Amino acid sequence: MSAECPLSPEVFTAKDYRSSLKPIWCPGCGDYGVVTAIYRALTAIGRPPHEIAFISGIGCSSRIPGYTTAYGFNTVHGRALPIAQGIKMANPGLLVLVAGGDGDGFSIGGGHVPHAIRRNLDLTYLVMDNQVYGLTKGQLSPTSPRGTKTASSLHGSMEDPVNPLLYVLAYGAGFVAQGVPADMEGLAKMIEEAIRYPGFAFVNIQSPCITYGEPETQLKTQKTRMRKLAAEGHDVTNRLRAMELAQEYGRTLYTGVFYRNPAPPPTYESLIRERQRELQDKIPALEEPLDSNGTENVEIAAG
Repeated sequence: MSAECPLSPEVFTAKDYRSSLKPIWCPGCGDYGVVTAIYRALTAIGRPPHEIAFISGIGCSSRIPGYTTAYGFNTVHGRALPIAQGIKMANPGLLVLVAGGDGDGFSIGGGHVPHAIRRNLDLTYLVMDNQVYGLTKGQLSPTSPRGTKTASSLHGSMEDPVNPLLYVLAYGAGFVAQGVPADMEGLAKMIEEAIRYPGFAFVNIQSPCITYGEPETQLKTQKTRMRKLAAEGHDVTNRLRAMELAQEYGRTLYTGVFYRNPAPPPTYESLIRERQRELQDKIPALEEPLDSNGTENVEIAAG
């Protein structure tokens, strides 16, 4: 798989993926745990940093590429997925990760998600979902529960939230999971599994905003609320059951893999290579067009 690098004799540790740039998130932010889990997942994968590209949008979570030693691209708000798709098509050998928040991914960037899923490039999309716009002082986000009160919505939200899990499952994503930084070991393994999946993989991470988030979303509360799907015997190949469980988003904090396609379809980049080979075989030799026009024996007199 593209996520692995069997030709590399080097053994990498977490510090090889950690840049010298220090995170500036609020103390207690869940994103500290997320980036640590990413380091652990990349260590398990074993690809050298120069073979990894980390693309993000705008927001607190979108700072993550700068905290790694991989190639990083901090794009404009909501446009991480199209940029990542272009990079993957231009250089299929790269391991391409995408990071963003719930606002970045399901508000201004929401229209890009279904198309990334249907194209099925080998990307891993990590969304840090904290149900609020943390970077811009705590406004409502697409995943904020109905009734949520913020500084800009004093009387509470009147809208139902977007359900990220059901959203990507309905569009046909082949790998869908949800994790929490309160379960560091589980989150790291989940990200690793998403990277190894040969196609578009989505991981929704309930990453608490310590400053503007609701009390029931914080790390200590996550530990008591989360229910591991593996412990409940969930069959990850059952897409319909995965969609039933996904409907509990916002009520029951399920963690683990919701769905993994047991027969992954070909990735978009593999289909591109196949098409290129087909067309290459059909390209006529330079002389053939001339022959077909009967001009192969025409002599052009010098003027």
